[in-house]
Amino acid sequence: MDSTDLENLENEIGYTFKNKKLLIKALTHTSYAYENKTTSYERLEFLGDSILEFISSKYLFENFEQLSEGEMTKIRAYSVCEDSLYEIALKHKFNEYVFLGKSERTLHTDKKAILADCVESIIAAIYLDSNSIEKVQEFILNNIKEKVEYASRHVGQKDYKTALQEKLQVNGEVDIKYIIIKEEGPDHNKSFTAEVECDGKKLAIGSGRSKKAAEMEAAKKAIEVLE
Repeated sequence: MDSTDLENLENEIGYTFKNKKLLIKALTHTSYAYENKTTSYERLEFLGDSILEFISSKYLFENFEQLSEGEMTKIRAYSVCEDSLYEIALKHKFNEYVFLGKSERTLHTDKKAILADCVESIIAAIYLDSNSIEKVQEFILNNIKEKVEYASRHVGQKDYKTALQEKLQVNGEVDIKYIIIKEEGPDHNKSFTAEVECDGKKLAIGSGRSKKAAEMEAAKKAIEVLE
């Protein structure tokens, strides 16, 4: 990545790094780090995950006094889930800048989990480089506000699994099953893929950072297919 690439990426995220190496590390996947004997974004991702949870929680607490603890938890989970972070990564073209090892590059250039992780590592990198919670808060809120607003308007609605069940059972009882078909990643940051089927017929698959989130995403996609 040359200086022009770095500048373009900084323009995308709205922050200019004093320490450019920190930005590069935030985009370095473990496969690339292993092949090139350098360090990956994993530690940054760990910190970024905590910062993201804090800032999103603080924003919900301060701006949505009418919401209960349970409702705020649901909104936060929706707003910072893997799918939401993946959308942020694509919006800022992280897929064009992430450093991947040869095997990962040939197979998964737009892998959802990797790009979602990069958002969290970038969050940590901005915080460490700026030493300012305000700077990183600006980046986070600029990217999740719309999701939070949307979720706050729909927090009382049925979850996708319930909605799918009601849709499929409109003409009588059916056998709905959710099956975890893939599990990958380290223990502290696993990614799951779930498949939903009805009476033995496969309907859709979904992914998430927990089994429940993966099942919910599969149910959401099944609803979209059936509509």
